[in-house]
Amino acid sequence: MRTLVHLSDLHFGRLDARVVEPLLETIREIGPDVVAVSGDLTQRARSEQFKAARAFLDALPRVPQVVVPGNHDVPLYNVWARFAQPLAKFRRYITDDLEPFFADEEIATLGLNTARALTTKHGRVNRRQVARIRERLCPFSDEIVKLVVTHHPFDVPAGTDARELVGRAEVAMEALAACGADVLLAGHLHVSHTGHTAKRYRIAHRSALVVQAGTATSTRGRGEANSFNVLLVKHPYINVQRHAWQSAQKTFTLAASEHFQHTLAGWVRLSDETAAGISYDEQSDALQPHMPA
Repeated sequence: MRTLVHLSDLHFGRLDARVVEPLLETIREIGPDVVAVSGDLTQRARSEQFKAARAFLDALPRVPQVVVPGNHDVPLYNVWARFAQPLAKFRRYITDDLEPFFADEEIATLGLNTARALTTKHGRVNRRQVARIRERLCPFSDEIVKLVVTHHPFDVPAGTDARELVGRAEVAMEALAACGADVLLAGHLHVSHTGHTAKRYRIAHRSALVVQAGTATSTRGRGEANSFNVLLVKHPYINVQRHAWQSAQKTFTLAASEHFQHTLAGWVRLSDETAAGISYDEQSDALQPHMPA
């Protein structure tokens, strides 16, 4: 089994300082194998904000990190920097690798940069990145769970403007499907959501999970409490958990838990009754968290 923590939209510069240390404590207790951060580490791409984000990343458990930038990590008001060196500070303080990748005998996780200087909000993937998807993910067998981390989503909850979708999503989805991508992790909307791609993308015999994270630490919650996701992965099963901030208790607790199984038709959601019989790892306390009262 592999445990992946999915954080997004940290927005250092618009931070709720109360949640930072409890968030770190909770993640340490979970003990992930990998941490994925799907963009917007800063509010305005300023050096002090990137330094604070770097300190936060350094305080996480010492495991591989797959971190990608978001549109807020591109300078907004410094026009020269925006177009000449849009991710210079991200590269300096966070990582110089804009296509981070981690793989072992159970999972393969690829990060893609969807932030662009030509737009202040929306993002896109390009053909070189589509080729990168094929290069990185296609060699792995279907027994390896393949995850892709972007800031801008490939799918959005019902009622959300389709313009929030990452640009050239259709082209990228063809490559993702061909390589058997299983899970698409994203942020940007500050809203938690779990779904699948089959409704929006009509690709035969392929349905990837779409896992959207809310904002982990920002005050820009858009009506939703700060939260982050935990994915427990043991092919052919995935358990997606959402941990949400409880202000009264000053801690993060399990708010939702969904189980999925890979089938010939793609990933399908399991009933609570069926999921109760699944054993991911008998030694893992993280599999049996208590739901808040």
